[in-house]
Amino acid sequence: MSRVLVIPDVHLKPWIFDKAEKVDKSSFDTIVILGDLVDDWGKGNDLDAYKETLDRAVEFGGDHENSLWCYGNHDVSYLWDAMESGFSIQARETVIEGITKLEQVVEDRYKFVHRIDDTLFSHAGLTESFVLHACGYHIKDVESILANVNRMGKNQLWRNSSPIWARPQSDFYRMFRDDIFYQVVGHTPVEEPLDFGGVLSLDLFSTYSDGSAYGNQKLYIVDTVKRTFEEAKELN
Repeated sequence: MSRVLVIPDVHLKPWIFDKAEKVDKSSFDTIVILGDLVDDWGKGNDLDAYKETLDRAVEFGGDHENSLWCYGNHDVSYLWDAMESGFSIQARETVIEGITKLEQVVEDRYKFVHRIDDTLFSHAGLTESFVLHACGYHIKDVESILANVNRMGKNQLWRNSSPIWARPQSDFYRMFRDDIFYQVVGHTPVEEPLDFGGVLSLDLFSTYSDGSAYGNQKLYIVDTVKRTFEEAKELN
């Protein structure tokens, strides 16, 4: 059994890592970062914000060996030269350098999908249709499927149903082996935690275009066996 402190989409808000470090360490076993460290409304020219966020991520990854990291679509868009909304040409080199440094620090703790007990953590969610399309029917072993997904690149993952792009909150995908797995995701902004259809959505730090908060800006701890969650309490 594991209790997981979840850090959802950061989007150039390095103070989220500071907030996580104030949480009582006895209240969780593992930390999972759901991806999308970079890009935010109107900040494409703010290279200092990109550098500060990525440097803080590297520091956090080095200080917390119990942290697991998920790639987000905004993160890999720079590694793959896949331009999308929010992509900053000016910040491209800064992001590539920062993500590469983070990869070197956390090594195999950086994946598209992590499994803890029967709970899957990814940026957007692992759907049944993606697994069938990308892996085929011939692969039956779950660990082999997850290993295969974690080796994939742009050609397989840059699609709507993938674990960096899916939106099960609105598209009603059937999730991968939903008879077995609970899933925890970010990617789609929510105002409060949304636990629906076997998927817990925790992208709670997103903002409107004017910079005001959309979500409740709280961190949560997920029990991977009981499939429950609770607000993470900060030490005074």
